[in-house]
Amino acid sequence: MIKVGDTIPHTTLQEYSEVEGEGCSIGPNPVDVAKASAGKTIALFALPGAFTPTCSAKHVPGYVQHFDDFKGAGVDEIWCVSVNDAFVMGAWAREQKTGTKVRMLADGSGDFAKATGLTLDLSSRGMGLRSNRYSMLVKDGKVASLNVEAPGKFEVSDADTLLKQAKG
Repeated sequence: MIKVGDTIPHTTLQEYSEVEGEGCSIGPNPVDVAKASAGKTIALFALPGAFTPTCSAKHVPGYVQHFDDFKGAGVDEIWCVSVNDAFVMGAWAREQKTGTKVRMLADGSGDFAKATGLTLDLSSRGMGLRSNRYSMLVKDGKVASLNVEAPGKFEVSDADTLLKQAKG
């Protein structure tokens, strides 16, 4: 399992963005994790799935609500990573009204989750291999803090906990 001090996996995530108004949708577009995190402080949180109850009611809204606080603490970007396809993550971004506050990044094949060692096997519930619920503060591609939830819990990966760590 990835730990504090490790470099985040050099994988590629996918992002689907919509242009408001008369523009066309953009994507899905590849996001090279190493390049996208270089020289930045990223508040990254991962969760088992888009549109799931805890993720939609608590996890994503907390990060959207605290966007300005994260910026004030020196965080350049907030990333939400889930083992879903980019189209689902784009639809979820619309539903959650994340706008430009939270980048909704798809880990469609679970490569990022596998590379971090933070997978969650939900095959018995018909969902296959997913990401565990966690948050991490990433500084210039390295893990500065990591908060991994126990199965079925939502206690340490919330926005408030990671914000306190970002303020350090």
